[in-house]
Amino acid sequence: MNPRLDGSGDPRTTVFPTKILLGIDDSEEAELATRRAVDLADTAGSELYVVYVGQLPNFLMNDPDIMGFNRKLYDDIERESLEILWRLTWQVKASGGVMDGAYLKMGNVAEEIVESAKDLEADLIVMGSRGQGGLRRAIAGSISDIVVRRAPCAVMTVRSEEGKEHRRFWRRIFHSNIE
Repeated sequence: MNPRLDGSGDPRTTVFPTKILLGIDDSEEAELATRRAVDLADTAGSELYVVYVGQLPNFLMNDPDIMGFNRKLYDDIERESLEILWRLTWQVKASGGVMDGAYLKMGNVAEEIVESAKDLEADLIVMGSRGQGGLRRAIAGSISDIVVRRAPCAVMTVRSEEGKEHRRFWRRIFHSNIE
């Protein structure tokens, strides 16, 4: 069992999360997040759940009436997403993880991760972050930023070392031009 913070009060108040939701995609950062989530779940004795979100084109998400017309496209995206989820769940198992559930969601990635955390009553969301900064984040947005702002629980973002090297490169470029 997980140790209590003060030995009293709400039994869900623990030092370690009891339910971890791993928001996963097919990136290097997701692989690192998977290892981190598996290690944490094993150490804390937590339940581990995995969610993969198949990203739909905006026109399929914004107009439900158009779905009938584009059902084949939706089905193709859903089938490909399911194949990716199966491959990623095998990676979790290969990392030594024991999953309590794996879920495929379709739609907006950040929204579906947050909703999954609410539905599961997760204590922690673990996900990768590409470490995009500045202009790229402003233009494309950041899924992890949205999840951090809207999540009903704590969020752990895991970033690769490559992201740090990329930022250092741009700092050197802009810094050398300023001097």
